[in-house]
Amino acid sequence: MNFELSEEHKMIRDAAREFAQELKAGVIQRDEEAKFPTDFVKQMADLGFMGIMTPEAYGGAGMDTLAYVLVLEEIAKIDASAAVIVSAHNSLVLYGLNAFGTEEQKQKYLVPLAKGAKLGAFALSEPEAGSDASSQHTTAEDKGDHYLLNGTKNWITNGGHADIYLVIAQTHPEKGHKGINVLIVEKGLPGFTIGPKENKLGIRSSDTHSLLFSDVKVPKENRIGEDGFGFKFAMKTLDGGRIGIAAQALGIAAGAYNLALAYSKERKTFGKPISEHQAIQFKLADMEVDIETARLLTYKAAWTKDQGLPYGKEAAMAKLHASEVAMKHTVEAVQVHGGYGYVKEYHVERLMRDAKITQIYEGTSEIQRLVIAREILR
Repeated sequence: MNFELSEEHKMIRDAAREFAQELKAGVIQRDEEAKFPTDFVKQMADLGFMGIMTPEAYGGAGMDTLAYVLVLEEIAKIDASAAVIVSAHNSLVLYGLNAFGTEEQKQKYLVPLAKGAKLGAFALSEPEAGSDASSQHTTAEDKGDHYLLNGTKNWITNGGHADIYLVIAQTHPEKGHKGINVLIVEKGLPGFTIGPKENKLGIRSSDTHSLLFSDVKVPKENRIGEDGFGFKFAMKTLDGGRIGIAAQALGIAAGAYNLALAYSKERKTFGKPISEHQAIQFKLADMEVDIETARLLTYKAAWTKDQGLPYGKEAAMAKLHASEVAMKHTVEAVQVHGGYGYVKEYHVERLMRDAKITQIYEGTSEIQRLVIAREILR
């Protein structure tokens, strides 16, 4: 085993770390105003982050999953909203198009997405289909040369700013999850409406919307895979997406820890820095241990995927642990800051709010435990 990053990975990490410092300017204001970081998304495209795992032949950076994880971790330390924009775009949209799309679909959609010229969104969740992803009420009726799409999707990251959407819908209800398809849907099609922006607790500068489809005609050539492949597509895509959310959670936890550590050396009580009080030292020690275990699980999941090995369990373990570490230790970071942790200018309260969603989206902690249990009981 070699736990040392390659020089190339170190360069990617350092580039992301340097860029993240630029994100810090205005991050509190963007959070308060729920403002999408349009200019920064363009910068991330210029840096290659918006197509980091996509082959160079299709406009991407051609790097591996570990490089992607390193980028997300560094960005999430400062701005978890920016991190999830990158994560949803790469893991949930570009991965599926590259792995399962036709050459025509790749040329038309994957290339501009990987270059960052267009933004992608993944539409799976519905009012009655969250953890039970097979319970799709959105329908894609086969009309011969096209599908007629009807229904509503909820909680769609990048929902308002995306140009290309991968939409999961039921075509053959009698077949259950084997009758589901995935369709490439372009913004602006007649009958496709974007609902109001959600007013969220955290990751407020990423935009989250409902999507409404009313007799939307989607060309048959926009279906990815064979008829009925949609549910498998979603499950395979979410496995990789969970590695991205693990990296985001890891970054949130590490960012909060860095702030708590620095503050503990500056803040004095009873004539000495609070870092010299054992109560604070124990908090910092617990943070270090838990964050490092989350990092190892996340990097291992990325490595496993890059080796071409089955990685569903590893992704679920990383996502479960990293998200719970993020929630636990952002709370502790606020505690270390005391009253200052409760005000916005010290950043930790924002990281605490951002942490919660990592236990929910792309499979709740409860679903991750089911995935893990199913694997170990086989």
